[in-house]
Amino acid sequence: MSMKVVKKAWIYLENGTFLEANSFGAEDTVVGEIVFNVSMSGYQEIMSDPSYAGQFVTFTAPEIGNVGVNSQDMESKAAHAKGMIVRKYQKRYSNFRAEGSLADFLKEQNVMGICDIDTRYLTKMLRCEGAMMMIASTEISDKAELKKILENSPRIEDVNYIEQVSTKTPYRHIQSVYNERAFEYNTAPKSEANIVVLDFGVKTNILNELVGAKMSVEVIPNNFSADDLINRYNNKEIDGVFLSNGPGDPLVLKDEQREIKKLIAAKIPMFGICLGHQLLSIAHGYDTFKLKFGHHGGNQPVKNIKTGLVEITAQNHNYNVPENIVEIAEVTHVNLFDNTIEGLRYNNSPIFSVQHHPESSPGPKESRYIFNEFFSLIKR
Repeated sequence: MSMKVVKKAWIYLENGTFLEANSFGAEDTVVGEIVFNVSMSGYQEIMSDPSYAGQFVTFTAPEIGNVGVNSQDMESKAAHAKGMIVRKYQKRYSNFRAEGSLADFLKEQNVMGICDIDTRYLTKMLRCEGAMMMIASTEISDKAELKKILENSPRIEDVNYIEQVSTKTPYRHIQSVYNERAFEYNTAPKSEANIVVLDFGVKTNILNELVGAKMSVEVIPNNFSADDLINRYNNKEIDGVFLSNGPGDPLVLKDEQREIKKLIAAKIPMFGICLGHQLLSIAHGYDTFKLKFGHHGGNQPVKNIKTGLVEITAQNHNYNVPENIVEIAEVTHVNLFDNTIEGLRYNNSPIFSVQHHPESSPGPKESRYIFNEFFSLIKR
């Protein structure tokens, strides 16, 4: 009886680290930024989150693939990460919701899967040295050749990934929040407000939560016209604007920054999450900075300054707003790991934002109330 040959994979990191592993996803040679994620579940939601475009995700959970994949857990129409790196891939999945294996899903999506590697070693390295560029290949085993390709490839901060993940045409989202007890989506409540979502890589569950908070949701591309939105707001066609999450360096997005400045000047009610939070800061004149290794995972403690309560949150970001933004905004949330700013409410403006992900997919649900705060802001 013949044994199936395992496909090898080789990794080269920009700090000179060279590793051999095995492959369970697409066969390719790919360059991206490597980060680590400390979530213990939700690998499919993570891989299909557009915010991970351009990145390899190292999972700290030791077993990945156990529950397979299914269509309901997709956070977008495709997997956007460059690849996933895991300690052990479990090809035998078992879950009543599963529709297929993770390996088959990655191959269909042309995403690399790398296993049988010491992810603890990689995580400790990234924690000490910071996120960095890497190259992975199932085709090239020569260290010198991999190094040369990596050195001649653009860095993640040089690429506008928003253009790749944003919708090309406007559409309406009518699906509400998924009911995990009934295993079906809740009936959408009657809409009491109309909002426009600026799609920089929006997650499906963010849209679900907005609908669940009694808002009619229209999603538009990243190359939006602020003048058009201002006219629609003045004519009472829309009540507010939501700025979504998304991948890459927000400082690259010059056109989006220019248009957001116009919306700020028009005093349109706005709410931003993650990249949207960062773009609001930049548009106000306060440039973001890159964290050493970012915040990625579903167990990040954030203190709500108003209530004094600590919320366990889901996060995915490499960039943060500067501390001197307190000159024009009130800090509403703070990360208890490193005291970075997690939430802002702007002075004299109907605008607020958060760095973490209150839609909790995957992750805790303790911050879901923030969507209702946006609805309340619009109604006021």
